[in-house]
Amino acid sequence: MEYLKLEVRERVAHLIMNRGSSNAIDDEMVKELKGTLEIIQKDDNIGGLVLHGKEGFFSSGLDLITLYNYDHDQIKDFWHHFLDLIKAFVSFSKPAIAAIGGHSPAGGCVLALCCDYRVMVEGDYVIGLNEVPVGIIVPDSIFDLYSFWLGRARAYRFLLEGALLQPQRALKVGLVDEMVPANQIHTAVEKQMKKYIQLNWETWQKSKLNMRKELITHFDQDPTEAIDMVLKQWWEPSTRSMLKTIIENLKKGK
Repeated sequence: MEYLKLEVRERVAHLIMNRGSSNAIDDEMVKELKGTLEIIQKDDNIGGLVLHGKEGFFSSGLDLITLYNYDHDQIKDFWHHFLDLIKAFVSFSKPAIAAIGGHSPAGGCVLALCCDYRVMVEGDYVIGLNEVPVGIIVPDSIFDLYSFWLGRARAYRFLLEGALLQPQRALKVGLVDEMVPANQIHTAVEKQMKKYIQLNWETWQKSKLNMRKELITHFDQDPTEAIDMVLKQWWEPSTRSMLKTIIENLKKGK
């Protein structure tokens, strides 16, 4: 794997995202994530998954610098692959915990939302879905995932504002489940995972999928219409101009 590292310790898979300085997501990373999830799901010797980022960044979300230059077919394929990944992650039956060691906006937040439990380090970091101010339409299935944890009214307001929350507020509203100092994140994650995997695996996994039944059903639906809507806005001159400005600022910040 080029952008991921997989370590299995005491029947727990630790999947570490390792792409650039901020784990920005492109098509290749999406494919690696999906393929690795499927391997972990099928391995009966693995009881749970912890998804890690880097110090300072869980994931900055979609790699706008790369995606901006995708042609029509490439960007269409990317969105199909990305939603397929989220579908697979939402349907992942084993315990999954996000170890959020820093910023986690947009697509990074989506990955964390797929997990059953989110531990975030304290500090000057943000998490949330900020696609709307960037000019990206959020597919309704992603809104359902957001509202699964926050409730529809709060998710609705946060999504339309493009709200990015610091850890303390994210904890208060239920976007993350635990906030810890950076040097305690691994201990907190391991403690929570032990609570999960000490229980009867079959009962736990069937219960998880049962409680996610409506969410899984939504992701099972054909995403073509939603993707067409996203792409129509993606190619609008106003969106391209906004993305170009964002990309120029990102490049200056490197």
